[in-house]
Amino acid sequence: VTEVRNRDRALLSKDATIREIHHRVKNNLQTVAALLRLQARRSGNEEVRTALTESVRRVASIALVHDTLSMSVDEQVNLDDVIDRLVPMMADVATVNNRVRVRREGTMGELSAELAMPLVMVLAELVQNALEHAFAPGASGSVVVRAERSAGWLDVVVHDDGAGLPAGFTLDGAGGLGLEIVRTLVDAELDGSLSVHPADGGGTDAQLRLDRKSVV
Repeated sequence: VTEVRNRDRALLSKDATIREIHHRVKNNLQTVAALLRLQARRSGNEEVRTALTESVRRVASIALVHDTLSMSVDEQVNLDDVIDRLVPMMADVATVNNRVRVRREGTMGELSAELAMPLVMVLAELVQNALEHAFAPGASGSVVVRAERSAGWLDVVVHDDGAGLPAGFTLDGAGGLGLEIVRTLVDAELDGSLSVHPADGGGTDAQLRLDRKSVV
């Protein structure tokens, strides 16, 4: 009995230590984001300011996952909670140049920390890409992060009702940094597939497909 109790205490201590590490990492990332934001405000170069602002968003997305893990007891991340916290951040960006609403539909479930981190980054990049390219300045519209479950797959679709894809668009030929990050994470970290195609009724669908065995 004593040995079992000692093991339980050791496990509890280990879990608490891991959660504290995630909490400290989150705090450090928030500090980095604040420094990058300050640097962006001081820069007189629009291209540099944009790059730094995008870096702030990427660091903040990672910090959100660590914040969630700091409150988890099993290293699992509730993706719906993280996306619901990420959406207002993206919506704030959307209100700068246009009037686009960002929202989530459906249930994504829980993923291990190993998969949740790249997935959240992929979704943030896809939403940002839609906000930047699908809508003209001052335009209104919507971007929806939609989860669709089937027997074997979890499909996460980032749908926009904007202007649609440019003529001759191919995912492999897209040269933007955001889509390059997305392709790398989908192939190397998520072992999933990504397609970008015109949506029914107009706009664009970016569809990420994951094996359901990876998702709780």
